[in-house]
Amino acid sequence: MASPSRPGLLPVAEAQARVLALGTPVPPVEVSLPEALGRWAAAPVVARRTQPARDVSAMDGYALRYADLPGPLRVVGESAAGAPHAGALSPGEAVRIFTGAIMPAGSDTVLVQEEARREGDEVELDGEGPAYQGRNVRARGLDFAAGDVLVARGERFTPARLAVAATGGVGRVAVARPVRVALAATGNELVEPGTPGEALPESNRLLLRALLAESGAEIVDLGILPDRLDTLTQSFAAVDADVLVTTGGASVGDHDLVRPALEAAGVTLDFWRIALRPGKPMLAGQRDGLAVVGLPGNPVSAFVTALLFVRPLVAHLAGAAEPFPAATSATLGEDLPANAERSDYLRAELRDGRAYASTIQDSSMLRTLARSTCLIVRPPHAPMARAGDSAEILVIA
Repeated sequence: MASPSRPGLLPVAEAQARVLALGTPVPPVEVSLPEALGRWAAAPVVARRTQPARDVSAMDGYALRYADLPGPLRVVGESAAGAPHAGALSPGEAVRIFTGAIMPAGSDTVLVQEEARREGDEVELDGEGPAYQGRNVRARGLDFAAGDVLVARGERFTPARLAVAATGGVGRVAVARPVRVALAATGNELVEPGTPGEALPESNRLLLRALLAESGAEIVDLGILPDRLDTLTQSFAAVDADVLVTTGGASVGDHDLVRPALEAAGVTLDFWRIALRPGKPMLAGQRDGLAVVGLPGNPVSAFVTALLFVRPLVAHLAGAAEPFPAATSATLGEDLPANAERSDYLRAELRDGRAYASTIQDSSMLRTLARSTCLIVRPPHAPMARAGDSAEILVIA
């Protein structure tokens, strides 16, 4: 693992690993399938039945023996979904069948109705017909068999995974209980959104709540805390949650009191400052199973650090096998200068398949973030990049 570019600055990947190690995974609970949406499987979901349970037709047509084609064949019954044909086919016989219906005993192929000519109780081939024995039949167990793992531990319950679990005969699944996340904004200059006047509306708690919404986290809102060491210390000491996230007050100014307040509240700091732009003055620590992450107050810095550290931490505690945001690549739409010693996450827009970095990257500019659809990831000391080069990105909208 790469060493910090200067004493006290951790590389992003090392800081991410250390943040994940701070928390304690929460215990599992059993929930209904609708309640599991967006959460992570705490145990493998195993099929209790085979799908399909019997050979079924994939098309509307006629179930028959492939060897009896081209016919004519005598139609001796009908098989519909939920109402199968009771008897077995003898040579020279066929059964009218519909999509999803059980194949009659003795049949092995379906002649689709568009290639069949029927007169009265007789049907014969009228076209090219099925190319091989078993055509247009969904064999028993084609999708899965009883005992197969349908959703692996640590996989997220998407709509499709809920559907496959339901089809597998599963009604309840194990997931982690919601991770309790306490959110605190700090700063005497902050007011609640909608407050009249020129004071700065606080937006980071709203941003964090939205970023964590898909994780199913239970939010404990500590509100806006003033820049008072005693008040901060008391508030942090009283937190009852799995994760405490603060924003603001994490730097080195006279009014940056989050770090000493956390230490006074019994938090052991693991690190402070990372080789990241924006977001260098982030800190992390723990206290008796409580994971603590102190984010910068600048909203863009708070967003980037929450995306890279807080959301993955909550997902990890909730059982996610892959908690970090998935990176992809895009073609640069314009040149980018060489990067300095910190990993740089540039706000950018994807237009016509190309990524264009915003001209101004000041970490206070939320409007730029709101217009961005991705972050361009620039590793430390990356050389100048040219338009047309491939770059790693994180899609954010």
